[in-house]
Amino acid sequence: MKVLIVDDNAGTRSMIKIILEKTGHQVVGEAGDGESALKAFSDLRPEVVLLDIIMPGKSGLEVLEDIKKIDETAKVIMVTAVDQDEINSRLMGIGAAGVIYKPFSFDDFERAFKRLK
Repeated sequence: MKVLIVDDNAGTRSMIKIILEKTGHQVVGEAGDGESALKAFSDLRPEVVLLDIIMPGKSGLEVLEDIKKIDETAKVIMVTAVDQDEINSRLMGIGAAGVIYKPFSFDDFERAFKRLK
């Protein structure tokens, strides 16, 4: 699948890219903040977006809402260190396709992508 990685931490983006490429996915773009993420999403039209929640400027929740306004069928998997039922419920209500929690493992991505099919 063609994937856009959105995280304000370059090291995290790099680690996710390595995992995805080892599992046969193609990283078509990266963004470090919400505004860049929205531009990249519009320009690249990835099949999946991996989106961090806590970022400077627009939060991942706001970016998720904006992506869904652009394309309500977009597949967005949230990547976060925050494991709270209230946030998880809100994410799913907005249309997130799944959540991967930091610290993550190779298997977490495999499971999340299998659920998309």
